[in-house]
Amino acid sequence: MFSARLLWRLGLWALLALALVVVLQGAEWISLERLQAQYQDLQAWHAQAPWTVRAAFFALYMLLASAAVPGIVVLTLAGGAVLGFSWGLLLVSFASSLGATLTFLVVRHVLADSLPAYLGAGMTQRLGRMTHGLEREGVFYLLSLRLVPLVPFGAINVMMGLTRMPAWRFYVFSQLGMLPTTMIYLQAGSQLAALQSVSEVLQPQVAAVLIVLALAMAGTPWLTRRTLAWLRRRAVGARWKRPARFDYNLIVIGGGAGGLVSAYVAAHAQARVALVEAGEMGGDCLNRGCVPSKALIQSARVAHQARQAQGFGVQTGPVQVDFAAVMQRVRSIIAAIAPHDSPERYRAMGVDVLQAYAYIVDPWTVELRRSGQAPERISARSIILATGSQPAVPAIAGLQYSGYVTSDTLWDALEQSGALPRRIAIVGGGPVGCELAQAFARLGAQVSLVEAAPALLAREDGDVSALVQAALTADSVRVFTGRQVLRCEILPAHAGSDKLMVLRQNTTLRGEQFSTTATPAAQDDEFAVPYDLLICATGRQARLRGFGLEALGIDCDSLLHTDAYLQTLIPSIYAAGDVVGPYQFTHAAAHQAWYAAVNALLDGWGALRPDYSVLPTAVYVAPEVARVGLNEQQAQARGLAYEVTRFELAGLDRAICDAALGAVPAGFVKVLTVPGRDTLLGVCIVGEHAAELLAPYSLAMRQGLGLKAILATIHSYPSLSESAKHLAGQWQRAHLPAAAMPWLARWHRWRRG
Repeated sequence: MFSARLLWRLGLWALLALALVVVLQGAEWISLERLQAQYQDLQAWHAQAPWTVRAAFFALYMLLASAAVPGIVVLTLAGGAVLGFSWGLLLVSFASSLGATLTFLVVRHVLADSLPAYLGAGMTQRLGRMTHGLEREGVFYLLSLRLVPLVPFGAINVMMGLTRMPAWRFYVFSQLGMLPTTMIYLQAGSQLAALQSVSEVLQPQVAAVLIVLALAMAGTPWLTRRTLAWLRRRAVGARWKRPARFDYNLIVIGGGAGGLVSAYVAAHAQARVALVEAGEMGGDCLNRGCVPSKALIQSARVAHQARQAQGFGVQTGPVQVDFAAVMQRVRSIIAAIAPHDSPERYRAMGVDVLQAYAYIVDPWTVELRRSGQAPERISARSIILATGSQPAVPAIAGLQYSGYVTSDTLWDALEQSGALPRRIAIVGGGPVGCELAQAFARLGAQVSLVEAAPALLAREDGDVSALVQAALTADSVRVFTGRQVLRCEILPAHAGSDKLMVLRQNTTLRGEQFSTTATPAAQDDEFAVPYDLLICATGRQARLRGFGLEALGIDCDSLLHTDAYLQTLIPSIYAAGDVVGPYQFTHAAAHQAWYAAVNALLDGWGALRPDYSVLPTAVYVAPEVARVGLNEQQAQARGLAYEVTRFELAGLDRAICDAALGAVPAGFVKVLTVPGRDTLLGVCIVGEHAAELLAPYSLAMRQGLGLKAILATIHSYPSLSESAKHLAGQWQRAHLPAAAMPWLARWHRWRRG
């Protein structure tokens, strides 16, 4: 049977077809001259059958409005002349709004997949500006467009149908926005006999009033923001004395990803900017996070591939890992990338890079503190806090005596030891814990990974977590999920040599095998995991203390609170990166930093809101996990309906070619779409080079493209990127009109004779 969605689409098509028929058959008589000639007959008909005329007028007006016929202005004049101002206003107001909404719905539910391809670059740019205007000003933007009669009525309906505005909101505010112009035309209809042309209705002074009203409407959000900002600044000024002049336009605190991008943007905007960093430029990502960990992972990958060489027909001897050489490579890669973030590069841009500890004295003043030197103060109109984050260490008994390291101190510990620890225990089954566990196991260590949650990568769907756990287990990582770390101990008989991490949570010790008991009444058994190196990878927390924020009245107990424009409670102080969250990724920090810098430089004269809807993430285990948009658990938590299309990479020709002989390529591509449509809600890829394969999906989501556009794109053969085309084809086959297939087969049989 037909689905409700299909019936809805068929109904919209039928209304559109009816509107076109009316336009083609009736548009020829919609002219001012014909209306004036038939004015007396129309009045007589209205006197004899007023309700019939009103109903016919309403239906005709709604259909013509849906098709955006230019002659609809003449029909509005007729409404004022024949029906009178009151009835004309009632009927025209509702008919025009319903007709506009009909076009809006047809575009959204019938033409959304095909229309953007025919709009051209110019219309696509207009759509981008319209979407940005809606994000910036909300419904006031639609109201301002409706108030200006020079803006094409039909173009607004079409372009709004391609945005995310709810249909009810479009209807309500279209009706409100069109009222002033409608009233003017209806009033002019009473003077129909005296009109020589339609253009006489909107005299220059009338059009000017409408345009001024539209500008006022468009400026309402800006005026509101400016007023609130002024009140906030007044409140701040009552507590601190604002400098008469400033040393800089912007002071950025922190030389990590967020701080570097903020300084870069400000410098290229020709602002005077100071970047204050007490430690190494590049922040955690360059020196202790992304770069060294990915260098280590690549060495581990090569070691793993060497062990698999025989499966490719290549004979090698036993694989030996020179861990000192591995660490030397890690250091050399950091050194190779460091010039990108160096003080010299940023000074060449015009940034004053200041090596010092920063302490915020007041909303505009930063005190620079250097060892052995007197404090120095600098001021700026705005300050951006981009101080990053630090490891969050769990409260575990005996942990302080365990010799543990974090993702920050790990690298120094490895340098000092000079050798790969034989037994490594990792607490935390998130991205960092999983990446390090697999890398160290592939390099030759005995690794135990402990996660308190029921599964690794708890934010991902169950099928993703299960595949990652299977991959780690295949690399000889002992994975303990749903386990609680009770305490850390050092055995008295082997003090200083044998360290134990004691776990508990419904576990049974059977030789070297650990398994979760299925009996709820079972007692909690304890068992120990020996280690030589203990790594705490249990997340990170914002680095906020020590910068003077507490004295300014800013809460430093958790993430820094900002508004949607990254402005803190102090109007002149903005923030970006891990201090803001909730996404602790380098690319998220860079994204926020651009907006923080622009908003800080605009200083209340404008504000841009960062969009996180298309924010990709990646976990660099093997196989990689990459995702953009929603996964299933997030969609379910939001109560969103969705369809799942899944393509197994084991069936991809290139994946088969790249796999070792006899091995099954692991991984899949999973896409969530709006039911019945190819609109992307989210994409998750588990497989080799998943982070690279995700990029086209991120672009498609950002530009509003669907699976049909991906299917129409030519992909190289054989390539891993073909997985996108195969998945899109799988979706297309699942959405073919099943009822039409038997008729299509009959038609082909008839064609064969």
